[in-house]
Amino acid sequence: MLGLLFSLIVMQRLAELILARSNKKWMLANGGVEYETGHYPLFIVLHTLFFLAIIYEWQVSTIHIEWIFPVALILFLCLQVIRVWCIVSLGRRWNTRIIVIPNDTLVSKGPYKYVKHPNYLTVLLELFIIPLMFHAYITAIIFPLLHLLVLAVRIPAEERALHGSSENYS
Repeated sequence: MLGLLFSLIVMQRLAELILARSNKKWMLANGGVEYETGHYPLFIVLHTLFFLAIIYEWQVSTIHIEWIFPVALILFLCLQVIRVWCIVSLGRRWNTRIIVIPNDTLVSKGPYKYVKHPNYLTVLLELFIIPLMFHAYITAIIFPLLHLLVLAVRIPAEERALHGSSENYS
């Protein structure tokens, strides 16, 4: 069962990358401009290593706290609702890259009405919760911290792009 769950999570992430690529094409075709691309490979490396770390730790871990799985699974499913809410709220503007369509209004519906960067918060929580489902406790500590370091670059870059004070590095 855990193998199937892990596979579904990986497939979800791959499907999101396909959606992001489609949205990128649409945004660029509609006048969008991509900003500050230099840090993007950090996301790819971080998330790839995240899944590899889970696999490794899941295989070698001897610590299995059984009550954590059902709690983590419920939290994960709640986070998936928020994740989908973020994607649906942004529609064609949802992306893994920083792309801005000039003169487009910022989305302020859905979770964006309440939180400035709800998708980043959701991902941060997922990087803690997902490893717990697979008894990968070290991964659950290390990767949210690494993600915060990447977000320390990403969020200011996104803010500059959204508010017109960024250089176009694409």
